[in-house]
Amino acid sequence: MKLYFSPGACSLSPHIVAREAGIAVDLQKVDLKSKQLASGGDYNQVNAKGYVPLLELDSGERFTEGPVIVQYLADQKPESGLAPKAGTTERYRLQEWLNFITSELHKTWGAMFNPKCAGDWKQATLDRLGLRLDYVAKQLEGRSWLMGEQFTVADAYMFTVLNWSGMTGVDLGRWPAIKAYVARVAARPKVQETLKAEGLVK
Repeated sequence: MKLYFSPGACSLSPHIVAREAGIAVDLQKVDLKSKQLASGGDYNQVNAKGYVPLLELDSGERFTEGPVIVQYLADQKPESGLAPKAGTTERYRLQEWLNFITSELHKTWGAMFNPKCAGDWKQATLDRLGLRLDYVAKQLEGRSWLMGEQFTVADAYMFTVLNWSGMTGVDLGRWPAIKAYVARVAARPKVQETLKAEGLVK
């Protein structure tokens, strides 16, 4: 399998999941500004959406949305516990978290990487993000991970998005539960391994 990624982008999430699950992937680095592959070639020819992640199976089949990719990877190694069994209430809870992260956190936070996000627009974005992080902090009370005591693909995705706080000037110190959660995820050996592989830490 090939995983197309850009360091620190939302593709960090499936990269973490692959390592947590013990699935070997052939990493294909993408420059998102130029849409060029490190190995040469136009990424737009691989993915017409122009963004990462993209998972290419050995069969040539391709998946292009992070929440789908992480579930696919987890389902290849069900013994990893990274996703509850399909059809269970817990699996729908996982999907609920993945949808919340992608629609309410990822897209909101992602807007702040736009250099035109300033003034009232930026403040409105920060206000909206703050409300969503209030919710996350409350859900983390008394639990280690989003789903309770089991680390799942939702945690890989949540960590990836929260990791953008430093790049966008959002101080997570306002939410001690979230700050502690980020530290817990970051301390996981496979997460450290992933961050090093992407050149995000030494």
